[in-house]
Amino acid sequence: MLPAAVADAADATLDLADRADLAWDPLLIAVAGYILTAVGRVHQLFPALDIVHPATMAGVVAIGCYAIDRQPERRFHDVRVGPTKYIAAFLAWMILSSFGALVLGTSFDVVFGNFVKTAVMFVIVAGAIRGPRDVERLAMVYLVSATLYAAVVISRFDLGSGEAWRLGHLYYYDANDFATFTVTALPFGLYFLHAADRGFTRVFAALSLCILAVAFVRTGSRGGFIALVAVTAFIVFRYTAIALRWRIAATALVALVVVGTASDQYWTQMGTILSDADYNRTDESGRMHIWRRGIGYMFRNPIFGVGPGNFQAAEGMLSSFAARQQIGVGVRWNAAHNSYIQVGAELGMPGLFIFIAIIASTFAGLRRLNRLYSFAADDREENPRALTNALTASLVGFVVGAYFLSLVYTELFYTLAALSVGLCKVAHPGYAESD
Repeated sequence: MLPAAVADAADATLDLADRADLAWDPLLIAVAGYILTAVGRVHQLFPALDIVHPATMAGVVAIGCYAIDRQPERRFHDVRVGPTKYIAAFLAWMILSSFGALVLGTSFDVVFGNFVKTAVMFVIVAGAIRGPRDVERLAMVYLVSATLYAAVVISRFDLGSGEAWRLGHLYYYDANDFATFTVTALPFGLYFLHAADRGFTRVFAALSLCILAVAFVRTGSRGGFIALVAVTAFIVFRYTAIALRWRIAATALVALVVVGTASDQYWTQMGTILSDADYNRTDESGRMHIWRRGIGYMFRNPIFGVGPGNFQAAEGMLSSFAARQQIGVGVRWNAAHNSYIQVGAELGMPGLFIFIAIIASTFAGLRRLNRLYSFAADDREENPRALTNALTASLVGFVVGAYFLSLVYTELFYTLAALSVGLCKVAHPGYAESD
């Protein structure tokens, strides 16, 4: 008798094969539009598109299509799993934390003007997926959006000398945010470079890796560099669904572009990561000092925090130097520059635990899926391990990059989590019941 895991994987591969040729439909197109605009910010690259508010339109159309869809693969029941439940709990805790916020209007805008839509679209993106081919399509959309953003940035923003050696604030993202976005897209480039059926797609994937690497270097982001190292290590040592030669080749391609385009100033900047003289360690507005104060805000308000979106308000109202404003001395209302400290300070310890639970449960689902299909035949359409590894690598990039950025409420993470839940939903027998 076959072991249970092998039997489950065999049954699942037959089911996946039946769904491999499902075509694009209006719901999937709307979800693709949402990813292009909410994550890729395409409408801000080309202002003419912003006139019709494409992000809102794509979201509304996707919600409407999902509401009337009756396909069994798109049942809401199948996405009521660990990450979804934790996101619902996270939203509920954000609402509760808003009542004691330092600035109520800021919290109201973060919760009801932003995160409610993000949480709803998480369900829609995960629910819209009917099979691994749909995840592939949306992963390609994610890669296209990152590549397009990178290409526009490269073409429109020139680097100069002195302080202008790296990119600054871009469209929606700043340079550091964009570096993390880039790192999360690179694993999809590797996936399509190896797994694509058509030569054109493979050429595009290789070109995307090069464009993303060039744009990444121009950001000059040290946090992004650390995230890139983490993703590279995962790809080389843990992306086992793809042959080692492919992993080494893709890593070498990105490394060659980085080394070939990085300036001396770039490597000097990277060399300061562990420097005791770096401003992040010595300056009042450096990350280390902000993080210490952020931990203090969390312990000062351990249950509900200072309110969603209110970390900067805490810097201006609760910090040790806030009183200077009374004598006319300007005070910087700093961002947290660390998603984990940000969520702990803004939503208290329960909010931090729930946020970590969203991340952990998403990784856990992908890990179970990877183990299940490690027994199955190595065929791309019937074995989604390579896609599972790509999503895991992207999430690694986010988790590491988020340590240096304030990304708690952004669509970037929740889109990757939704793709992960969608893949687990269609490829893991009993996934919904296991949670």
